[in-house]
Amino acid sequence: MASKLIDRVRGAQQRYRSSTTADSAEFDRIKRQLHKELIDSLDFEQVSRMPRAELSVRLRKSLTDAVEMRSLPLNRLERERLVEEILDEILGLGPLEPLLRDPEISDILINGAETVFVEKKGRLQKVDVRFNGNAPLMQIIDRIVSAVGRRVDETNPMVDARLADGSRFNAIIPPLALDGPIVSIRRFGTVPITADDLVAFGSCPQPMMDFLRGAVKAKLNVLISGGTGSGKTTLLNVLSSSIPPGERIITIEDAAELQLQQPHVVRLETRPPNLEGRGEVTARDLVKNALRMRPDRIILGEIRGTEAIDTLNAMNTGHEGSLATVHSNSTRDALARMETMIGMGMPNLSDKNIREMMARALDIIIQVD
Repeated sequence: MASKLIDRVRGAQQRYRSSTTADSAEFDRIKRQLHKELIDSLDFEQVSRMPRAELSVRLRKSLTDAVEMRSLPLNRLERERLVEEILDEILGLGPLEPLLRDPEISDILINGAETVFVEKKGRLQKVDVRFNGNAPLMQIIDRIVSAVGRRVDETNPMVDARLADGSRFNAIIPPLALDGPIVSIRRFGTVPITADDLVAFGSCPQPMMDFLRGAVKAKLNVLISGGTGSGKTTLLNVLSSSIPPGERIITIEDAAELQLQQPHVVRLETRPPNLEGRGEVTARDLVKNALRMRPDRIILGEIRGTEAIDTLNAMNTGHEGSLATVHSNSTRDALARMETMIGMGMPNLSDKNIREMMARALDIIIQVD
C-alpha cells in the first residue's frame, strides 16, 4: 500500500515537472520578452540617479510581480532563475555573474558564445553556461572595456581590462578570433593571499619567506620571474605587504590588479591609443612620470618593453626597494629578456654596459614555477 502511494506521488511529481518545465528555447523567449518589457518601462533619468542597491530591489520586485501575474510554463525554480538572469543582464554581466560569484573559480575562459570553461580548484572543466549568440557576448565585452575607458572593435580587436572586483580581463574578437569572441578572465580572491597562506599551501618554505620579506623591508630591489599563471602577481602582492605603511608606493600596470593594503598607494594604469591612434600612454611614460611624484618605491606589474630602462634607472637613483615582474622560464632567461628589452630602447649601449646596469640595479631575482 505504502509503495503504491509513493509511486503515485512520484508519478504526479514527474507529470508536474514535465507540464511546468519550459524547454531552453521557450525559456529564452520568455526571458527576452520580459527583459524588453522591463527596459521599456524604465525611466532612465530616474534610474541614473538611483543607488545600485535600491535599483536592484525595485527591479527584482517588478520582475517578480510580472512573472507571478503571467501563466508561464515554468516551475518555481525556473521562475527564480528567470528573475536572476534578467537582473544579471541588466545590472551585471549576464551569464558571467554566477561564475563571478563562485569564490572557487580562478579562471573563466569563453571560446565563443556556446563554449565556456572554468578553472576550479586547479582543474579545467566545461560548464553549462552559454550566451544567446555572439552579439550579446560582444555587448558584455563592450560593457566591461568601456567602463575602464577602453574599446574593442575590428580595428582594435584585442583588449586588456579589469573587472570591478579587480579580475584581469582579456578579449580578442573577429576577424582575429575565428570562432567568435574569445574572453579570458583571471580572478583574484576577495581576501588577498598572505605570506602565511603561501607557507601553509606549501608554495614557499617558512625560512625562504622570512628571507624574502626581510629583503623587501631592507629595500632590496626584487625582480619576480615566471611563466604565465605561475603566481608572479600573487607573490608580488604578498611581498608588497612587507613594505612599511609610512612609505609612498606608486604602482604601474597595464590593467590594475595589485591589491596593496598600505594607506599611501598611488595606482597608475597605461592607456592604449584612441581611434585616431593618439593618446597612448605607455608603461615607460608612467615610470618617467612616477619619478617626479616623490615615490619611496615603484612597483611595476610587468616589464614588457623599453620601460625596463627607466625601471632600472629608478632602482639605481635612490628608489631602492622597488619590485617588478617579468615573463620568463628561469632567472637566466629573465636576465636575457631584460637585456633584450633594454637593448631595444638603447641600441647604442653595449652588452657590457647593459649588464653592468642590471647588476647595479637588481639585488634579487625570484623564479616562480
